[in-house]
Amino acid sequence: MARLQHTEGLTDEQSELLALVREFVDEQILPVANELEHADEYPANIVEGMKQMGIFGLMIPEEYGGLGESLLTYALCVEEIARGWMSVSGIINTHFIVAWMLLQHGTIEQQERYLPQMATGEVRGAFSMSEPGCGSDVSAIRTKAVADGGGGWTIDGQKMWLTNGGSSTLVAVLTKTDRGEESVYKNMTTFLVEKEPGFGEVEPGLTVPGKIEKMGYKGVDTTELVFDGYRTTDAQVLGGAPGRGFYQMMDGVEVGRVNVAARACGVAVRAFELGISYAQQRETFGKPIAQHQAVMFRLADMATKVEAAHQMMVRAARVKDGGARNDLEAGMAKYLASEYCAEVVEDSFRIHGGYGYSKEYEIERLYREAPMLLIGEGTADIQRMIIGRRLLEDYRLG
Repeated sequence: MARLQHTEGLTDEQSELLALVREFVDEQILPVANELEHADEYPANIVEGMKQMGIFGLMIPEEYGGLGESLLTYALCVEEIARGWMSVSGIINTHFIVAWMLLQHGTIEQQERYLPQMATGEVRGAFSMSEPGCGSDVSAIRTKAVADGGGGWTIDGQKMWLTNGGSSTLVAVLTKTDRGEESVYKNMTTFLVEKEPGFGEVEPGLTVPGKIEKMGYKGVDTTELVFDGYRTTDAQVLGGAPGRGFYQMMDGVEVGRVNVAARACGVAVRAFELGISYAQQRETFGKPIAQHQAVMFRLADMATKVEAAHQMMVRAARVKDGGARNDLEAGMAKYLASEYCAEVVEDSFRIHGGYGYSKEYEIERLYREAPMLLIGEGTADIQRMIIGRRLLEDYRLG
């Protein structure tokens, strides 16, 4: 089947890696995705396959045992993986946000301690900002870390919507640390929290209650994280200095938004593939429904949206790879790709007619998965606020 995405400007190594990932998706993910998703079963075999391919070390430098690839290469791989099953791409998203934060902000000791094991997938990352009482309003977090004056800290509070909360072994956790700064954002610190995988009290003072039941995005574990007198040390403060946590997290979120855009592109591609295939098989009034103008126009709209979202996602990744601030491009890409994904999935659902409502058909799964991309890493309204503020900065009068 022809593919919508283009690969102009990619190196031979990038093209070969994408071909390898695409083959893995076709052979190892697509045949089992529906069964695992319906059972809400963690894709352990798929994860092992990604470990062997080096996927968990994609963006980690070669000196730490990774592949040393760019954000663009990573995003294109994520797009392919999400085409197979969006939940699998979520497993590596938070892992790479933490790896990125370590690379950009971690101490040499922290990088040497964690990155080699993250490259192999032995250490699996997750990151945690959200809490039950706040989502987009990061300034409202209540989880507190209090220093004891002797190099130790005590963390108390409750975090929410933690992807890989059960399966991860290293969590970047944003906390309030009262440093007397006027800005609330300078009174936040990110801690690197080591834990055992699993549920229940995984460490003294640290509990993972269990998986949150969700409409879609199944297979991957989404959890709470409860701190009750959890003890840690100065060595686990990301970057070694308190008060930088908010800015470190926002840098990681920019990578996460490119990831979500890539995931939306992948889901949209799969929805288009399913829709155009079904439209050529299903016949009404003596001809395939693809030959009816209404359906043909719908397919044209779907393909155009897939292409537009893909190109914007690529742009956001290239800007970040160039070392520039990309909150504008990442916000645009995440906003457009997630909205277009929802529209393309619904159009494919409509093309399938009544069969789209059946769990026997893959589009039913995509229809439940697409909404998560509308809210993950910031809602559409939050993206528009980010975009609008940046535009006013760039086009300020006077």
